[in-house]
Amino acid sequence: MDAFYAAVEQRDRPALRGRPVIVGADPRGRGVVSAASYEARRSGVRSAMPISRAARLCPDAVFLPVDMARYGRVSDEIMAILGDFSPLVEPVSVDEAFLDLTGTAPLFGPPVEAVRRIKRRIRDETGLTASAGLATNKFVAKVASDLDKPDGLVVVAPGSEADFLAPLSVERLWGVGKATARLLGELGITTIGQIQRLSEGPLVARLGAHGRELKALALGRDDRAVEPESAPRSMGAETTFERDCRVRATLERTLRGQAERVARELRASGLAAARVTLKLRWADFRTLTRSHTGDPTQDGLEIYRRALTLLGRERLVQPVRLIGVAAGALRPEARGQLPLLDPAALRRERLGRAVDRINARFGRATIVPATLVPEDPAE
Repeated sequence: MDAFYAAVEQRDRPALRGRPVIVGADPRGRGVVSAASYEARRSGVRSAMPISRAARLCPDAVFLPVDMARYGRVSDEIMAILGDFSPLVEPVSVDEAFLDLTGTAPLFGPPVEAVRRIKRRIRDETGLTASAGLATNKFVAKVASDLDKPDGLVVVAPGSEADFLAPLSVERLWGVGKATARLLGELGITTIGQIQRLSEGPLVARLGAHGRELKALALGRDDRAVEPESAPRSMGAETTFERDCRVRATLERTLRGQAERVARELRASGLAAARVTLKLRWADFRTLTRSHTGDPTQDGLEIYRRALTLLGRERLVQPVRLIGVAAGALRPEARGQLPLLDPAALRRERLGRAVDRINARFGRATIVPATLVPEDPAE
């Protein structure tokens, strides 16, 4: 979908049409941009940009809070439309999905015609525009979908994947962020075509197994299937402080609350996590992540302990702007097996589920860990 959150707001509030709209945090605060209309993008505003910078770039914009309930309802309408064209729909987020059109030609005509019909139905039924990429695999289709926004359609013919990708920046490759792009730049590589012409050896020497994956993607190879019921890869929570934080005790308390939120989500989904990842963003926006992998857990205290251990290994070289914890390497829960490793784990497992039931009935903050109880200023 094109500028999805902002487009929904403009659709539902006609006075905003044609005006720059920015959806996200309070512009007087320290959050980020969740979505920007194309009018705002012309001023340089982008998703994930600090909201304060967006306000400086586009002071005339209308700033609105995120309304996920409303966006979710519209997303459900769009996903239902996609489901009318194929049973193989893999939502990637609230505003994006992969669709496998293999074998649908007898019903909807050639794939390119089916995509045009999908785009028309989305526009007619929701009043919103979508951009699409049509290709033989997920990676190339995703890249194509981003190249002609808004309301675009880019078709990559079978066999032309490498030629299509060659002139594009290496940052179009999945898994290439600023750090990897810098490493590739040290090898003189800035375009995907240069990776295509480079032997695999130097890439693997510099990037390990990731270099081999990048070589395959650069050639337009991606054999992953569209998976309608794919399980979540991770669950996490993040906090951006109103003011950069230098106090380790505040960081630890924030982690404790985040760990409980993640654990609650794991239990609700019937999952346990083997990997816990700590995320820190410094005042200068440099971001650090550290992970620990151990026995699967859905216990908030255990998630916190692992995140705290990771935090304890880091020197606070400058104030912290953001801290977060994520649970990954997810797998179905296995109740009653953890006590073999930790005699207290079964008790904590039962306690966590009991607390979930009580909080669901009487309010989320009815029972919380003692360290998260607000201090009484009168004491």
